Amino acid sequence: MASLGDLLRDWHQGAQAVARGDWDCALRLFSSVSEPPARVSFNVGCVHLLAGDPEAALRAFDRAVTKDACLAVGFLQRGVANFQLERFQEALSDFQRTLAQLRDNTAIDYTQLGLRFKLQAWEVLFNVAAVQSQLGLWAEATCSLGDAISKGPEGVRNDLDIALGQVQKQVPLQPRQVPRGEVFRPHRRHMEHLEPVDFLGKAKVKGGGFSLLGPRPWGQRLQGQQSPGSLAPPSFLPAGLLAAGEPSPGSSEEPTGAGGAAPGDPESLATVTVQCVLTLSLTAPRGADLSRLRALMSEALPPHAQRAQLSYQDPSEDGRWVPLSGEEALRRAWRDAAGPGGLHLQCRGVGGRPVLYQVVAQHVYSAQRPEDLALQPGDTVDVLCEVDQAWLEGHCDGRTGIFPKSFTVPAARRA
Repeated sequence: MASLGDLLRDWHQGAQAVARGDWDCALRLFSSVSEPPARVSFNVGCVHLLAGDPEAALRAFDRAVTKDACLAVGFLQRGVANFQLERFQEALSDFQRTLAQLRDNTAIDYTQLGLRFKLQAWEVLFNVAAVQSQLGLWAEATCSLGDAISKGPEGVRNDLDIALGQVQKQVPLQPRQVPRGEVFRPHRRHMEHLEPVDFLGKAKVKGGGFSLLGPRPWGQRLQGQQSPGSLAPPSFLPAGLLAAGEPSPGSSEEPTGAGGAAPGDPESLATVTVQCVLTLSLTAPRGADLSRLRALMSEALPPHAQRAQLSYQDPSEDGRWVPLSGEEALRRAWRDAAGPGGLHLQCRGVGGRPVLYQVVAQHVYSAQRPEDLALQPGDTVDVLCEVDQAWLEGHCDGRTGIFPKSFTVPAARRA
């Protein structure tokens, strides 16, 4: 099984191959990723479009939007693939779905997600008009272009006027798409961990994992030693699983937390292996509190993983996962982990997706579309995705969907 380091490396090299126009190399690298995330599947679809294979592109975009139903740009590109295959009704449905994802906003900027592209509402409306022109729906196409003109900036007004003139002459339009050569790239912060540097640097790659060797806020780590709070070479576990195993060798530094073990006692330390976005292994005081554990996680994991809801496996409840709602719950988890099985924690999420944070519904929200999440006052929702400034994707009582952010307030700080 390939490590996360291998996935990031192939993803990065695939994006570089796209930039230099080597479609075969890009497809080979992207396709080598087992169980690719939605953004990698999106990249595969874009490369197939560039290579002139819309059928293969359609299959890739299907995988992308199945994995991430909020990926509006995925529906846009799938619509382009359907258009090229002359499946105009399906293309129209995809462009209308893209508009629905915009939720009356003028744009979605994907730059922070690694794609140098801003999805504009006027461009989607232009594509709707392009499909309508192919279907001979000239009045509808004229209306769609009128909406595009009302939403577009001044700089595109001339082009839209020309397109309107073509439709009035019953000349079909061609759709707009993501610019040639633009694909999702892995975040630069993750790539920095793959760069080998000297001992005093921030990261070294070991065995396909990440060993973070930078300075610690509680003291310098020396070669050959491990102090409480230092990171050890990682190992890979099933997705979402953390495990605190056997104690590590003792240290002269006094540990803090609920364990109460004496300084230097081997029982005072525990190895905690963390997997959420990437995998690392750290040494922490046995009985360490939440702030100590999250401080360790913060040195390697991105912010959304740092905030992910943690749960522990309660041995008294037939293995039920219990959310760590505070320090008392964590102390109970440490006590339950006194046996040989060790402490087992999990990043709580849906389908392997981490929970960013939680919100509580303040108002009734009735689902308007199949993808919506209906809410009642008092419902606690696990937020999985920030769709835009106004909409969130979340999970509540076994249901997943999108809902307006303004109907909720942040929950009390959770573990």
